[in-house]
Amino acid sequence: MIVAAQVGKFPHIKCFAHTLNLASQRALKVATLSRLLGRVRRISTFFHRSTTANHCLKEKQKCLGLKNHKLITDVTTRWNSSYDMVERFLEQQPAIYATLLSPEVRKSESDLCTLNVTDVSNAEDAVSALKPMKDVITLMSEECNPTVSLIAPLNAQLLQNMTDTMGDTPMIHEIKNAIKTDLLKRYSSEAEKKILYTASARDPRFKGLPFILTEEERLEIYRGVTEEAASLEIECTSTVTSRRTNVDEVPLPEGKETLEEESPIEEDNPSPPKRKSTSLLMTLLGQSFTDTEGTIEPKTPYAKTEEEIEKYCKAPSLPLTEDPLNWWHVHEVIFPLLSHLSKRYLCIPGTSVSAERVFSTARDVVTAKRSTLKPELVDQLVFLQKNLHIP
Repeated sequence: MIVAAQVGKFPHIKCFAHTLNLASQRALKVATLSRLLGRVRRISTFFHRSTTANHCLKEKQKCLGLKNHKLITDVTTRWNSSYDMVERFLEQQPAIYATLLSPEVRKSESDLCTLNVTDVSNAEDAVSALKPMKDVITLMSEECNPTVSLIAPLNAQLLQNMTDTMGDTPMIHEIKNAIKTDLLKRYSSEAEKKILYTASARDPRFKGLPFILTEEERLEIYRGVTEEAASLEIECTSTVTSRRTNVDEVPLPEGKETLEEESPIEEDNPSPPKRKSTSLLMTLLGQSFTDTEGTIEPKTPYAKTEEEIEKYCKAPSLPLTEDPLNWWHVHEVIFPLLSHLSKRYLCIPGTSVSAERVFSTARDVVTAKRSTLKPELVDQLVFLQKNLHIP
């Protein structure tokens, strides 16, 4: 993906989910947490392998009033599976201990791994420290809302959450330090920062940019937005002008002076020419008001954009629960230049999760028993699965 962006000379934004995965994987390599994950993984693997223990676990869950959930075993390629594994273990901890102490399970398995009080405390600390990372990845994996504008504020919030606080245990301190050290290396180039901050400025929920930006830096971002929106307006205007010029240069048919459609009426019965209607208002007030209209100079695209920026900043911020795309759709008439620029930024996905899901969907459609489906039919099935919404 990086090479493709370089060849096409496109600016490239790293997948935020992949960035969080790298930071979390670094935290999972902390010695204390790594040993804890090994012990929890051994217990969950034992329950998946032993039918007797699994059956006994279901009975204990029913007696203790716990949810009938299976234990989870983590996968090395997905850090959040390790989080889910520890969280599920803590949820089912009473049933797990009761099962491991039951005679039928101990009789079939002599070497059982259990956790002591310190291990359980460390597991609770690990879940508490990694929960912000889990929540951010869940939020960024959505497909119905724009996500590129979320990268800058969420990254800033994570850096703040990973700062040491009073009362942190040594394990929490190590996890936070590992994640923060890795996140500080990401999105450090000026080009990436400019794109992310501009995208957040175009989101009415974060237009104030209240995260790791001074007032001077915020004004600089909005100056860049003004210049980009003005240049975009000039580019669109020049494109329309060139199209009109091309239409004017179309050669006319012989004997024709204009591109008007030929009249279906025969030449021997021509219609009388229409007289131009004279407006009484124009006759009475035209001399007084026509001259003043010419004194009003048209505003430049830069001046128009500055006015829109000023109105946009004074408008109340959009609540975090609202849809920014719908906001721009409603206010498109008030901010025509900014809305055009916002569409170019808010359409950028912040992660590659949705693209990877398409491959998973295609894998579910084309199975071993449906291997002869035509490519056109597969395209239609995948499209419908991703876009058809049935209430």
